[in-house]
Amino acid sequence: MAIKNKKESRRFRIKKTIRKIVHGTPDRPRMTVFRSNSEIYVQLIDDLNSKTILAASSQADEIAAQKCTKTDKAKLVGKLVAEKALQAGINNVVFDRNGYLYHGRVKSLAEAAREVGLKF
Repeated sequence: MAIKNKKESRRFRIKKTIRKIVHGTPDRPRMTVFRSNSEIYVQLIDDLNSKTILAASSQADEIAAQKCTKTDKAKLVGKLVAEKALQAGINNVVFDRNGYLYHGRVKSLAEAAREVGLKF
């Protein structure tokens, strides 16, 4: 896979290292984050069965309707995914930052999910 720039190739190298260690199971799924320029997406994935259990994003109606910064949207997505997970009976997850640095939007999403009661 030809990667165009240094920053992207660095993220893919870190991502491969993380994925060697982090695996999701049905009782403790992998919570993976994808960050685009304007949106943020989260999935809870069961790697044993290769299934997405649930997902949330900043494009959800209740989040997209609000005028706020990208970091604030990430907090709202973190709360939303944690509430969905707790309703589905999932209390523990494994956090996969997907090669992104743990600061900014990724950090605010994770902290908001922890505040609601998700453990990782």
